[in-house]
Amino acid sequence: MHDVTSALEYWPSPPPWGWTADDMDRLPSDGPNGEPDFFKHVELIDGALVFMSPQKRFHEHVIHGLRVSLNAQVPDHLFTVNQMDVKLGHRMRPCPDLLVIDATSADDLDRTFYTPDEVHLVIEVVSPESEERDRKLKPPRYAEAGIPHFWRVEENDGRPVVYVYELDPATKTYAVTGIHHGKLSVPVPFPIAIDLENLPR
Repeated sequence: MHDVTSALEYWPSPPPWGWTADDMDRLPSDGPNGEPDFFKHVELIDGALVFMSPQKRFHEHVIHGLRVSLNAQVPDHLFTVNQMDVKLGHRMRPCPDLLVIDATSADDLDRTFYTPDEVHLVIEVVSPESEERDRKLKPPRYAEAGIPHFWRVEENDGRPVVYVYELDPATKTYAVTGIHHGKLSVPVPFPIAIDLENLPR
């Protein structure tokens, strides 16, 4: 087993053995050359560290607005969190924009990640630098892990458009169940109605 210190000796290349999901909890706060908060916004995709770019205001507004809206409607046994990791495997630990998880899991304030069986809905808000990951790479991994619901949010003329997917348990793939402009109304994973034009600010 290799430690994070020996892995950072190969920086900026990944170590020959690759990064693991457990390494994410052992990364230092500063970068290899003393850069502050260097590893603050990073996720693990197929053993590689992926650094996320600074958010646009649209991205932050949608994340905040959806979280407030969801938590106002979520049943007591569920809770919405933002930008927490999901450990999908030994070398896969993405950091979705929003998660609806078991409320008992959310009560544990020491958690740094959740497991797929604790997750009911994953939401990714697409930004220019994350298009490939959010549209093509992450959704199949969430589906393979058995996460039952996935939303992808795109920007169209400054407004959010929500693509809603549901897991087909027989094939472990997502099927689109709706594309929502202006208003979003779905019955699962719980009854949800959101005015996309007037998200909480």
